[in-house]
Amino acid sequence: QNLVLNMERNGFTVAVFNRTTAVTEEFIAAHPGKRLIPTRTLEEFVASLERPRRILIMVKAGAAVDAVIEGLIPLLERGDLIMDGGNSYFVDTNRRSAALQTLGFNFMGVGVSGGEEGALWGPSIMPGGSPDAWAMVADLLKAIAAKAPEDGKPCVAYLGPTSAGHYVKMVHN
Repeated sequence: QNLVLNMERNGFTVAVFNRTTAVTEEFIAAHPGKRLIPTRTLEEFVASLERPRRILIMVKAGAAVDAVIEGLIPLLERGDLIMDGGNSYFVDTNRRSAALQTLGFNFMGVGVSGGEEGALWGPSIMPGGSPDAWAMVADLLKAIAAKAPEDGKPCVAYLGPTSAGHYVKMVHN
């Protein structure tokens, strides 16, 4: 939720989905007047997004990531981007990246560090994926990232292909 609020505070309209509808409704109710689009189904969520779609998954690493991806695949179009913002094992990120690439989708493993406070005010972000996928979200990730006190540069940089971001996050942890 804090990452969503960070995105909204930085000028982005954000569609949100949680499989527990009450969580979405409570979140929206707690933040009236924000540029947030509540959705109650994956279908409604995907339909609310501009094309090419950019989706950030924030769920527990492992089977939950695979389940969300499997639910999204039939709803997406070639060129859409799925980003895994959890602490996924880099080997899983490589597998997901290869599978989604064969279907025509972009995929990024995105390490996010800073906890709840960082998510709200600026995390360190470690993205890995194709350069084309990075180009789709570079402005967004730079806007929401922490800023270095010395020069104001965002604490995010494209780290390389496939699982580079999750690998760096693993080492960071």
